[in-house]
Amino acid sequence: MSVHTETRSGLARDLGLVAWQIRYEQRSYWRNRGRGLFTFVFPLMFLVIFASLDSSAHIKSLGGISYDDFLVPGILAYAVITTTFVNLAISTAILRDEGVLKRMQGTPLPRWAYVAARIGSCALVMAAITVVVVLAGILFWGLSLRLEALPAIVVSLLLGTAAFTTLGIGILRFVKNADTAPVIVNLFVLPLTFISNIWFPTNTLPKTLRSIASAFPIKPLASSLQYAFDPRHHGAAFDWGSLRTLLIWAVVGTFLMVRFLRRPLGDDVP
Repeated sequence: MSVHTETRSGLARDLGLVAWQIRYEQRSYWRNRGRGLFTFVFPLMFLVIFASLDSSAHIKSLGGISYDDFLVPGILAYAVITTTFVNLAISTAILRDEGVLKRMQGTPLPRWAYVAARIGSCALVMAAITVVVVLAGILFWGLSLRLEALPAIVVSLLLGTAAFTTLGIGILRFVKNADTAPVIVNLFVLPLTFISNIWFPTNTLPKTLRSIASAFPIKPLASSLQYAFDPRHHGAAFDWGSLRTLLIWAVVGTFLMVRFLRRPLGDDVP
């Protein structure tokens, strides 16, 4: 057997292991009712609450667009963040503390394949919540979805997923144990959502707060989705500035994730 054939055979085996691990991660995820509640129910609950409070309202500071056309993409961004960053950071911290990550090193599953499977599983959940939020927005709140804007929506979601999944794993270098993971993660996410175009427009906030929000990945994700869904825009509707920021954070997250994975999985953080 040639080296090339052996390499292809090894890659096929590893990809098969990734697929098997994704199936396992999916079963584990959906059996945990708390995760499903947090991922699906919370974003939809917030969507119903805020949309009901501002039903039929229009945002003068954004050219008079419907509040629902602004809110639904913002809620979608929030759902992506909780599905990827929050879910991965907290669950991986728990697995590390319980010794699961260390035991995984004694299995035939390569480390990269395990990480790829966890990210792939998060991506599947993210795709599901995307469909649910967008369909709910279209059916109940008149969300505008233009076919020519689909590439911009897909690119925004892909870059957002890349940024927040890698950051969700990379941040564990700074998390000492699973008990502190929810505190650190929510300390990063919750305050930023209020200055990042998730719940309401932030163009009237002080310039300092707007600059801080623009530097982090939450606002760029929300803004890129809102730009793509905005019915006033025509054509592809790419928000290149926001996408560039998401790409930078995807690179930063990849760097932090690689640094974390270079340590033996399950070791304590110094």
